[in-house]
Amino acid sequence: MVASVAEIPPGARRVVEAAGKRIVVFNLDGDFFALLDRCPHQGGPLSGGLQCGLTLSDVPGTYRFSRAGEFLRCPWHQWEFDIRTGKSWFDPRRVKVRPFPAHVEPGAALVEGPHRAETFPVSVEDSYVVVEA
Repeated sequence: MVASVAEIPPGARRVVEAAGKRIVVFNLDGDFFALLDRCPHQGGPLSGGLQCGLTLSDVPGTYRFSRAGEFLRCPWHQWEFDIRTGKSWFDPRRVKVRPFPAHVEPGAALVEGPHRAETFPVSVEDSYVVVEA
């Protein structure tokens, strides 16, 4: 568990430490993704990078913009990575940021304390409460 859902609203990110690693967690419209906070090029902190989209062109002068906020640009040398997969835009088969599985679970499933209250059977008889101990 790294944060509550409310602590990372849609479009936001949060840097956490887990298993001795700096990880940046992103909320893309309610879907959560986590990447190692280290660019594979020269180790730049990806958490300081700009979130951007995908711009494609079939012919000069015509552009299509899509996937707004789903790419991350390293602040040091502008290498771009797909937040959903960690793959680089320029060489997706060979260069990528390490992704980590991220998902949402209800708090009750995660937080169960070690303390248990001792219980006793209780019954009501003619307006008297009887505790059987």
